Amino acid sequence: MSIKTSAFRTAGIMTAAGAASLVLSVLPAHAVGTQAAPTGTASQGTTVDVERPQGQPGPLKTAGAKNKFAGAAAAAESSSAPITRSSVIARAKTWVDAKVPYSQSSYREGYRTDCSGLVSMAWNLGTNAWTGNLDTYANRISKSELRKGDMLLFHNAANPVSGSHVVLFESWTDSSMTSYIGIEQTPPHAVRRVIPYSYFSNAGSYVPYRYKNIVEDQVAAPSKVHLEVVGADGAMWNTDGDYAAGAWTGSWSSVGGSGLKALTSVVTDNTMHVFAIGSTGRVYTKDANYGTGQWSGDWVEVPGGFEGASALTASVTGSKVHLEVVGADGAMWNTDGDYAAGGWSGSWTSLGGSGLKALTSVVTGNTMHVYAIGSGGRVFTKDANYTTGQWSEGWAEVPGNAEGATALTASVTGSKVHLEIVGADGAMWNTDGDYAAGGWSGSWTSLGGSGLKALTSVVTGNTMHVYAIGSGGRVFTKDANYTTGQWSAGWAEIPGSAEGALALTASVTTK
Repeated sequence: MSIKTSAFRTAGIMTAAGAASLVLSVLPAHAVGTQAAPTGTASQGTTVDVERPQGQPGPLKTAGAKNKFAGAAAAAESSSAPITRSSVIARAKTWVDAKVPYSQSSYREGYRTDCSGLVSMAWNLGTNAWTGNLDTYANRISKSELRKGDMLLFHNAANPVSGSHVVLFESWTDSSMTSYIGIEQTPPHAVRRVIPYSYFSNAGSYVPYRYKNIVEDQVAAPSKVHLEVVGADGAMWNTDGDYAAGAWTGSWSSVGGSGLKALTSVVTDNTMHVFAIGSTGRVYTKDANYGTGQWSGDWVEVPGGFEGASALTASVTGSKVHLEVVGADGAMWNTDGDYAAGGWSGSWTSLGGSGLKALTSVVTGNTMHVYAIGSGGRVFTKDANYTTGQWSEGWAEVPGNAEGATALTASVTGSKVHLEIVGADGAMWNTDGDYAAGGWSGSWTSLGGSGLKALTSVVTGNTMHVYAIGSGGRVFTKDANYTTGQWSAGWAEIPGSAEGALALTASVTTK
């Protein structure tokens, strides 16, 4: 999909833009057995938990039932029908939307309308389980492995019928993993709300489980690359390539700006967020929504009033963007933005370092790995673990003793990081690290090229695409197919005959 550009107003580069934000709508959370608090904040008070009498296991009550999931009971009788995570949540929400009353003796679509009945229905078990046997349909997992459609189960052996409970997990509310969005059948009716981990009461007794027949949602593989460069005029220019279709647009379109020095970009929810360093080292952003096909208006300054930035990189964990810059002091500085919540932290924090020249970053799991070129052109790394909320101590040199590096980029396939630099000879060099195995290859391999000035890279499928600015400011590309283990031969110029490019970035989306 092509993006429609908006006229750029050079005098308005620092004006505010109305950025749309996605806000999660949930029922107000409250202590069990009380009315919902009007603030929507999960209460963790000492309110005594209510009893939820549950029925015993048994077959679907299909007689006279109007099953809106046509054929679901028959399809699931053997408890072997796969179901996607999104389908589990969608089914559970039907009871929330209908405010199905809690009852151990009533049935809806054949399922008992108590807590275990809701999970039986959401998982499409084709039978009514209870807390005493739901675990037989699932595998035990850890807290950190919880994903949408999993359950948190408390079977109280001392009071199994009235003192047990089960909740469907939908998502964490933030990276601290201290509260989550849960769906549960509880008096007076089914709710979807914020719940403190693991529950309001008996928090040490709830155990995470994953349904044995749950499968991952089918997500369209990103194949469309959006390549941006800073042109000789100091503005940003764009071209798009579709690796599934095997073609580029063949032309470059101006997206405006003036005096731009460096670029980086990330994607959240099919929207590309580009960040740029302007003429005084201030940091700006501009979005391209590939769902609507529109670019945002003017460039907007990232809150915090940073000045003197000389390099930048950005990565995403969930809906949160982590933006790092090299400041005038040669150290790395960080600020965070949450596009789901619709705001930025509004301040910059120093993360140390000295003499840093260039940055790039990737994410594996919930950890961001930043790579930097330091004095002497050596390459260093520093990690931010967003599960623990901790940065690693100091900077560690990437094994292999690279020297004279002038530019760098990194991409991930699986748990493996592919790190490329431009060496003192103007060629591109590569080393690989495997964070699951805990090691680096320990050496750098030349991949050719001459006169290279800047690098960026993306991954589609299991192939990494590297883009480089060469002599004359022309833009070239080279691929590494990690299924076959082969690099493409030589460097190919990106169609459109760009000249005078000074900086570049690339992102990939499904549209």
